[in-house]
Amino acid sequence: MRKLAEATGFKLYNYTNRHLIFTDVGLELVKTAVEVLDSFARLDMALGKIKDFKSGTLRLAVVSTSKYFIPHLLGPFLELYPDIDIQLKIGNREQTIERLKQGIDDFYVFSHPPSDIETESIEFLRNPLVAIAHEDHPIAKRKNLTLKDLCKEPFLMREEGSGTRHAIEEFLKKYDAKLNVKMTIESNEAIKHSVMSKLGISILSAHTLTYGGQSGLVRLPIKELPINAHWFFVWSKSKRQTLIAAKFLSHIETNGRALLQQEMINNGMVADNVER
Repeated sequence: MRKLAEATGFKLYNYTNRHLIFTDVGLELVKTAVEVLDSFARLDMALGKIKDFKSGTLRLAVVSTSKYFIPHLLGPFLELYPDIDIQLKIGNREQTIERLKQGIDDFYVFSHPPSDIETESIEFLRNPLVAIAHEDHPIAKRKNLTLKDLCKEPFLMREEGSGTRHAIEEFLKKYDAKLNVKMTIESNEAIKHSVMSKLGISILSAHTLTYGGQSGLVRLPIKELPINAHWFFVWSKSKRQTLIAAKFLSHIETNGRALLQQEMINNGMVADNVER
């Protein structure tokens, strides 16, 4: 008490009949000290809950195509930690990169991670890109198709900057081929509905069919396909991982990856242990 009085420069208490009586300044100091101790107690309780995964928030930002499988990854995680809150932001590639630059989220999902930002990442899951057509399209009746056959048909392309378009353009360079692009569309769902409406054929992630539905659509047996892309979980090097983020990373590297890979095999997206 004497040291506190010296530190504050105020008289904090008086002795009267061998009893300590606080001054007004002393009472304010006691009140503040109690509030501070209560705050530390609440902080200790909050940290304990976070440590036990009974509270806290996991923040994810993902490109639109990955929205088809991300919920299947989050479900089992929330079964293990039901008190965790999830903030999931779905956007195009440019929007997701901007969030990464600002360090808003714990993790980001890309098929082609940006190379001009300091990040760490893990390759998480195969992302085969396949050719699709309406089941009544003349090309859907044919077998032994090649990329040349694909290039003759009206093609529906994803927009500039999308991961799907980037993969398709790199694939075309490899074969020195050019598609007959008739429409550019900014949404996987819009492309699927356009294909259903017989406006053309397209190349999309197989995940859009497995998880997003494929009524009226067929996968074309193009010799040179699928395009073997991959999904990556990415995080900023400058952002310190929370306990929840570290636990989720462990989940996706073990249980989550195994679960989705098995679903891909069950749905015929890949042959078991076979890489085309």
